[in-house]
Amino acid sequence: MHKKIIRLTLGALLGMTLLNSCKKDPLNNLSNDESRIYITNYDTTASFSAYATFGIADSVDYIQDNQFVGRDRTTFDSTAVTVVAQMMQQRGYQQVAVKSNPDLAINVSRVYNTSTGVFSYNDYWDYYGGFYDPYYWGYPGYGYYAPYAVGVYSIQTGGLEIDLLDLKNAASNNNKIKALWTGLARGEQVFNSANAASQVNALFQQSPYLKK
Repeated sequence: MHKKIIRLTLGALLGMTLLNSCKKDPLNNLSNDESRIYITNYDTTASFSAYATFGIADSVDYIQDNQFVGRDRTTFDSTAVTVVAQMMQQRGYQQVAVKSNPDLAINVSRVYNTSTGVFSYNDYWDYYGGFYDPYYWGYPGYGYYAPYAVGVYSIQTGGLEIDLLDLKNAASNNNKIKALWTGLARGEQVFNSANAASQVNALFQQSPYLKK
């Protein structure tokens, strides 16, 4: 198994923000930009300078709960793909058509994950029930209760994922396509088209080894 390195940053100089802030809960005062998390992961055995060309599709993968749903091209998608290609060219790689046997393939994905859980209505009514006034309904001395015990909630989170794949050596690697680098951006408004370029830039800035 190849050794891999993972780096994670939370916004710009979050540690300094926590140290210097005089507020009781500084995390509550983060901007959307500061709330985003950038994670990069790469194969340290790879020699990125050995690759010359790359191909990238003009649409992105839509992945829901580890299942491929389809491909899409929103304004956010288009901006992300364009900036990824620009970053690769600035690092010395040449973009070629997807069907022209590029050395590297790039997949850009919008990844969504849904988590569910259960909470007790008893706790809810114990906390909030005291605020209701039974006298309003003409029932002095009565109390409130909930005939149901639990409820279910669902939360969906998402992230921008960029995968760099080795096509050059796929044939000599038992016909397996190996991932050389992955970048992931998560946080508030991660799929806002106005944030696409800055998020891609942040992932590449965190990966100075990725160059021709």
